[in-house]
Amino acid sequence: MPKLVAMRAVSKVFADGTLALDQMSLEVETGEFLSLLGPSGCGKSTALRLMAGLAEPSSGVVERPSGGGIGFVFQEPTLMPWQTVFGNVFLPLKLRGFSKAEVRERVMDGLQSVGLADFAHSYPRQLSGGMKMRVSIARALVTRPSLLLMDEPFAALDEITRHKLNDDLLALWRRSGLTIVFVTHSVFESAFLSSRIVVMRPRPGRVFRELAISQPAQRGADYRVSESYRADCQLVSEALQGAISAAGN
Repeated sequence: MPKLVAMRAVSKVFADGTLALDQMSLEVETGEFLSLLGPSGCGKSTALRLMAGLAEPSSGVVERPSGGGIGFVFQEPTLMPWQTVFGNVFLPLKLRGFSKAEVRERVMDGLQSVGLADFAHSYPRQLSGGMKMRVSIARALVTRPSLLLMDEPFAALDEITRHKLNDDLLALWRRSGLTIVFVTHSVFESAFLSSRIVVMRPRPGRVFRELAISQPAQRGADYRVSESYRADCQLVSEALQGAISAAGN
């Protein structure tokens, strides 16, 4: 598969002298669902921001997609409370100079893709936490990116809502052919969602191990209690513990 994103010997030092990433190398293949897993502070979000072009490396090279663009979903929905759901999703297109009339169907398609077409005229205060995150995902998708970067988008949600959004995200990934890079600190979430998991060691962050996850195309409630999922979770958990134990070595 062709590479969509590559980090080559990337290091990142912040202004206060903190070494967040140290010689990190990673390739993201077109069409895959890649999760970055590691303990808090290991540089997962920093790596994601470098992939997005929201920050630049102190050394090394980040290769990004030249066409098709990048969508980014943050930890918080960051919706504008004075705008409707439609208005929030329309915003990135408005910033590109489009009128509502030009892209109304496109915005509604984005809302339809996350199950919120009936809430286009609602305001964020009228939505649940899960619905707000769906709006944020629709906003990231409306520009039709080739790469979707997601920074722990479901971490603050209750388990039932999180499971539902995991299911919906997988369905969206299968339908769209998107390439997704997903940051999480959850072993269970990474094993459920991913086609590949990159386990990072504690700061300074770098790749500790890469795990290919072989899962059925359809994953849901039955898969969550299957032996194959349990085995994957154990494999990922052992890799994470190994990364933590290797800190400082």
